[in-house]
Amino acid sequence: MAAILVISSISLQAQTSTATQKTGTATAHKKAPKESPVERQIRELREQMQNQQAQIDALKQQNADKDAKLAAAQAAAQSAEAAAASATAKADSLSSSVSTNADAVSSLNSTVTDLKTTNVGLAQTISDTKKQITDELESPLAIHYKGVTITPVAFFAAEGVYRQRALNADVNTPFNATPYPGAGQAHTSELNFSGRQSRLGALFQSNPGPFHFAGYVEADFLGAGASSNENQSNSYVLRQRQIFAQAGTNSGFTVTGGQMWSLVTETKKSTDNRTENLPATVDAQYNVGFSWERQPGVRFQQKIGGFTGAVSVEEAEIIYSATNANANFFIGNAGAGGGLYNLTANYSNNVAPDLIVKGTYDMGAAHFEAGGLVRWFRDRYYPNQTLTVPSAVGGTNNTKVGGGFFANARTPITHYADFGLHFLGGTGVGRYGTSTLPDVTAHPDGTLEPIKNYQFLGSLELHPQKKLDLDVYYGTEYAQRTTYLSTVGADAGKVVGYAPITSANTGCGIETLPTTPTSGLGSIGVAGNPPYSPGTPANCLGATRAISELTGEFVYRFYNNPKYGRLQYAMQYSYLQRNAWAGVGGAPKANNNMVFTSLRYYLP
Repeated sequence: MAAILVISSISLQAQTSTATQKTGTATAHKKAPKESPVERQIRELREQMQNQQAQIDALKQQNADKDAKLAAAQAAAQSAEAAAASATAKADSLSSSVSTNADAVSSLNSTVTDLKTTNVGLAQTISDTKKQITDELESPLAIHYKGVTITPVAFFAAEGVYRQRALNADVNTPFNATPYPGAGQAHTSELNFSGRQSRLGALFQSNPGPFHFAGYVEADFLGAGASSNENQSNSYVLRQRQIFAQAGTNSGFTVTGGQMWSLVTETKKSTDNRTENLPATVDAQYNVGFSWERQPGVRFQQKIGGFTGAVSVEEAEIIYSATNANANFFIGNAGAGGGLYNLTANYSNNVAPDLIVKGTYDMGAAHFEAGGLVRWFRDRYYPNQTLTVPSAVGGTNNTKVGGGFFANARTPITHYADFGLHFLGGTGVGRYGTSTLPDVTAHPDGTLEPIKNYQFLGSLELHPQKKLDLDVYYGTEYAQRTTYLSTVGADAGKVVGYAPITSANTGCGIETLPTTPTSGLGSIGVAGNPPYSPGTPANCLGATRAISELTGEFVYRFYNNPKYGRLQYAMQYSYLQRNAWAGVGGAPKANNNMVFTSLRYYLP
């Protein structure tokens, strides 16, 4: 319908336009004719169509605008979605960054706190180090010379000893010389003061890298020279105790050479030098039953964890004792002055050094060790000395082998007490006991025979207070009777050796006069003259079977400071008993009560 109306309108419009063109000029000056109803309807219809067309165009435009806006909205939505996704990603990244930053901030705060604490500790360390350096500069623990550290070692002593039976001895006791009742000195006491146990020494150490080196020297004044006496200046000489050199590796191998404590001596740690575990007695001869020597030697040791194995070769010497022995052998001679030996001391001609092996195990504060030693005893004997016409023809060297086994154990019972057991036994080992019982005796033909020896020491050391120690020691040493019957010539039937049962002990309990009458001689005051020659028992061999000693002491440290040193006082009481082998007249006994005091200042 709309299309028909449009076509009709267009046709009518075309006709009207043509007519108008033909009459336009003629009617130009005439009024336009009145519009007919049809024309008005057409015109109104045309106007309505124009309005509708305008509305259609507007609607189209609006639809186009809406489509454009929808496309723009869709684009905006997509952009918004992309932006939202980007924002979400950024938000996630930011959240992660914020979390990371939070962790970093927390870590930073912790680091800052640690730094503050460290700074406080560092400041304290600097202060302590400064104080330590100042103290070391003012009070150094050691002296440094190039690459060597030198540590002084010393104590200074004022000591004294009282003995019920005089021995004419300083603060070291010759246990095997305790007099039998028949001796004049068994009836007099002695009181001696001494500073001679004071000690001087130094430790030298260096560590160039894979090796470490050490040297040690230690001396006291318990030696006597030709001019030593107690009449005026008491000029006793400086005595060598230890002088040795040492080299070791970081793998635990160490070699030590020089004068030192024997490997037989118990140690506190491993087999290390300078850790010797000595009885804490004032008596410089320690306690009966203690096994030791200080002598030249070379020691090799290897540590493996808590175990240590060691071997040493050490200076040999022979302690000899025999009764009724023939003059058909010799084992040495008196010292040669030109050889710088003591002219009044005897020295054996040794064929080989003493060989000692030892193993130790350290388990916390407990220490265990066991070992053995081998000794060689040589003499030159003369089989033809006992002939009717003695002759040196056929003189021959003879060597006998001796040795023994030893074991030491020390362990804490509690925090306040340590207990120890010590044993050495064998043949020819008497020299290693502190009583120095004999090593060998002689056969009638002049060859040597080692004597069986046993040594035992038990120790209990209490520490009830930091400043106080209480010590108890009991020890004993034994030498076996070793004798042989002579069957040759005029000596046939004679018993030879150590402690023959045929020996006389009848006079061991009978006091005798001084050796030389004093009438008319006055107090000459020279050794060997009557005032200094008390009586000795007649008919008294008294060969020692066993010596025992019980000791109790306390040590109190008045002051002990690692910077200023230690001041201590000690008092020791010992009861000593000496028992002899039985002979004709019985088995004599001797005893002694001894009290020692000591005041010492130790360098820090």
